[in-house]
Amino acid sequence: MPQHWVLHVDMDQFLVAVELLRRPELVGLPVVVGGRGDPTERAVVSTASYEARAHGVRSGLALKLAKRRSPDAVFLPVDFPVYEEASARVMETLRATPGAVVEVLGWDEAFVGVETDDPVAAARQVQAAVLEATALHCSVGIGDTLVRAKIATDFGKPQGVFELTRDNWMEVMGHRPTTALWGVGTKIGARLEAIGIRTVADLAGAEEEALVAAFGPTNGPHLGRLGRGGGRSRPDDTPWVARAHGRETTYQADLTTPDDVRAALRELAARVVDDVRKEARAVQRVHLKIRFAPFFTFTKVRKLAEATYDVDVIAQTAFELYIALGDDRPVRLLGVRGEMVPPDGGY
Repeated sequence: MPQHWVLHVDMDQFLVAVELLRRPELVGLPVVVGGRGDPTERAVVSTASYEARAHGVRSGLALKLAKRRSPDAVFLPVDFPVYEEASARVMETLRATPGAVVEVLGWDEAFVGVETDDPVAAARQVQAAVLEATALHCSVGIGDTLVRAKIATDFGKPQGVFELTRDNWMEVMGHRPTTALWGVGTKIGARLEAIGIRTVADLAGAEEEALVAAFGPTNGPHLGRLGRGGGRSRPDDTPWVARAHGRETTYQADLTTPDDVRAALRELAARVVDDVRKEARAVQRVHLKIRFAPFFTFTKVRKLAEATYDVDVIAQTAFELYIALGDDRPVRLLGVRGEMVPPDGGY
């Protein structure tokens, strides 16, 4: 009887790859997609080609720094509609895999549950199908859990396949730092190191009581499972339901007065309301994200007395959160997020 496997399909340099289909003359060159494609503006890298990555350019890096690291790079603006269309074709192709259960993680990656005696062959078939349908390459991680499949993908990039299971988990991962695990960032890694847990093997063998004491009754055991590569073994294709919609803008010139901030917040709130109206679920909490010059970021949240679609109420709430910070430094980024009432029956 065929065994159940999880494939993690991750598109290689997705945004750049889509752009290269339109601009084949750029193949082999360092290419950076981000913002409006102008490295003199305030914006960050969305995706960099492997050639640009060789110069230290990574997602999230400021475009100005990307230009310094890779002076000869070609900078291109983000084109969301084109990427969304390409993503839709990729996911449609994955869902056409016979017997597959597809759990979408983002527009460039998904888990695919399959029943097969030859997971490597299944992964190669998925790669071929995606390439034929989209002219785009992907890497595939194979695992017996979602965690192992997700982590395996990085070992197969680009355009490769890698298998990570209970049998080779410790051999491949045991000596690596805990930050090599999916979902363990530098802050969690530092907290783990503070209690003597430095490697994946350390975490896998840690006493649950110690993890609970340091991280709580939910996150502690979860981290222990991560160290062992455990967790869910089957993707879930239940449609994703948004909890919130948000909009944010990095301003090319700092906002220097409260009136400037108030006007900008109202513009963002109006865009958020447009988004939540499509969900037919009103806003019940307002989140403010603010970044003061040069780079101090804060987030604040307030629950509304009554759920609403009123732009003025949402904007005023965000403005009051800003005023409560008591900070008159210039503002370089603002974000407004509207957390909606749950759908009927909950999430």
